[in-house]
Amino acid sequence: MNRKTRIFLPLIIAVSIALGIFLGTSLNYQKKTITFFGGTPQERKIKRLIDYIQYEYVDEVDTDSLLDGTIKNMLDKLDPHSVYISASDLQRTSETMNGKFVGIGIQFRMYKDSLTVVKVLDQGPSQKAGIKAGDRILTANNDTLFGREINNDYIFKTLKGKPNTSVDLVVFRKSEKKLIPFSIIRDEVPIKSMDAYFMLNEGLGYMKINKFSATTYEEFKVALDDLKEQGMKKLVLDLRHNPGGYLQVATQIIDEFLEDGKLIVFTKNKKDRIDKTFATEKGDFEDGHVFVLINGASASASEIVAGALQDNDKGTIVGRRSFGKGLVQQEMQLGDGSAVRLTVSRYYTPTGRSIQKPYEHQGNGQYFNDFEERYHTGELMNADSIKVVDSLKYVTPKGKIVYGGGGIIPDVFVSIDTTYYFPDFHYQRARQFAFRYFDENVEEFKEWSLDRFLIDFDRDEHIFTEYMATIPSEYSHLEVEERNNLKLFLKAVFAQQVFDVNAYYKVINEQDKMIEKVIELDKEGYPIDP
Repeated sequence: MNRKTRIFLPLIIAVSIALGIFLGTSLNYQKKTITFFGGTPQERKIKRLIDYIQYEYVDEVDTDSLLDGTIKNMLDKLDPHSVYISASDLQRTSETMNGKFVGIGIQFRMYKDSLTVVKVLDQGPSQKAGIKAGDRILTANNDTLFGREINNDYIFKTLKGKPNTSVDLVVFRKSEKKLIPFSIIRDEVPIKSMDAYFMLNEGLGYMKINKFSATTYEEFKVALDDLKEQGMKKLVLDLRHNPGGYLQVATQIIDEFLEDGKLIVFTKNKKDRIDKTFATEKGDFEDGHVFVLINGASASASEIVAGALQDNDKGTIVGRRSFGKGLVQQEMQLGDGSAVRLTVSRYYTPTGRSIQKPYEHQGNGQYFNDFEERYHTGELMNADSIKVVDSLKYVTPKGKIVYGGGGIIPDVFVSIDTTYYFPDFHYQRARQFAFRYFDENVEEFKEWSLDRFLIDFDRDEHIFTEYMATIPSEYSHLEVEERNNLKLFLKAVFAQQVFDVNAYYKVINEQDKMIEKVIELDKEGYPIDP
């Protein structure tokens, strides 16, 4: 594959799918406790071997690590989504999926040798205490946090804690050139799953959801109500790079689009028990049309949303074939803070499709990294290159042909944008520059509105010129398209720095092929019945 075409999307896909492996799709919120060692001969055999190693083996061995490896090897022989989660990893993912953590409510980065506040979260403990973006946190409970190498894990451990506990900070505020003490009471801080929402045009709304966590439905409802008040008649639901999450949350969102009694999804376990989920009372957007954006990193619960709307002839699916995960996991505790997420059933779309793609029961490297294969077969460029199996053909109530066997195939195909590229060196470098420039020139942006920013930002290119002056020569020679793409990305990261992530997406969507396609479909009067 050409290096330039690999700059942006493959990296995001890899990260997204890795997260999807870790998160999976949870059948419910309950956590079962199981006993690993019982009374069967096989279980006693494993326990006896571990005892022999622990007490008789010639060298010192970490038996906990040995057991962890044993469990991982066992799960590797099942399916790609049955995974072991260590105690430390489980805490982090649980926070992510619960949609909240206990801390002081800031986003930060190490700038030079200082812990610098990038953003203060709305209604969080730091905002209530008076912390501001740009503040340098010098000490926390008398522990020095500047002038030395500090990793993020150490910072998290220092700033996070139990609810209603305090952390004493000393902050240097550059604008006032003085040290300021703060005592901040830790509290729950939300982890947003709704990246952005806004109106694309007079009647077309936009939402981007990055996962389906415990708080996603509430975030969705707030966004939906707000957009409807702004006159939304049709919705663009962006599920690109969304690896999934809680099944129940996905069905709650689908319920807002489907009429009472419509089948949303059903699951089947090893005993052939079938559990069906139907739409309930009137949803808040049953009369509106929804365009769902997907790509190869849209997985699990994202595919349930796309499949349910597609099979019920409700939504128009736009983009490229989704990942293809049709397995449902349940989290089971192992008694020491660790857990396994074990595949307990398969799910099917309303027409009866399983969208699970094939997998081996051992060695799943290719399973998670088939972007290259999709690229080389031409699937990312041409819808006709998507392989389908006639025996897995299904028909929706209005006569639309859909296929199972490996992801959701979109109704409207949009090829990958091979023109949007620039050297990947610039992704982090541009973000660092935007932070530094804004930190040093806060007054320059104080009076800017977002509308003015979108129109007038860097018209004379003095910011872009200053950025390029910081770049090593081997990365500074850009073709015309590369230069224009980099300017757009720099504008987007500045928008996020000055305003919020909503502003970032408003900028970056200006050259988004899928967004352009949806706007075109909207003008053509979609939806059009088959």
